[in-house]
Amino acid sequence: MANLSIPIFVESRYKINRKRIKSKITDVLEKNSVLGPVEISVAIVGDRKMRKLSKTYKGEDKTRNILSFSQREGEAIKRPSEKLILGDIVISFPVVINEASRDEMLVDDKIDELIEHGLMHLLGLHHE
Repeated sequence: MANLSIPIFVESRYKINRKRIKSKITDVLEKNSVLGPVEISVAIVGDRKMRKLSKTYKGEDKTRNILSFSQREGEAIKRPSEKLILGDIVISFPVVINEASRDEMLVDDKIDELIEHGLMHLLGLHHE
């Protein structure tokens, strides 16, 4: 998919497959007919950072596996480009490791699952 910008921030001690994350995002966007210039950022963080984000934005003093922050909610902002900035996906790597172990799956597969879940939220397709 041309014109896709995916900045990825990773806390230094976590080993993640950036290429796989970008590929998963591309797959989900293509399956949902999202074309044209798009930007989505991904952050892989530790539990302390995730707990802080959860407390600030969800009012819950606990860690979680994923948070997604849409840039499309609220008042429209005039942007100089036609790029669709969907938002940010934040994943707690320690929670991913625990959940992958619990679910007997590879860490990369669990990250794929969460990336797809978060991206569906950013696209406005929420689960019931």
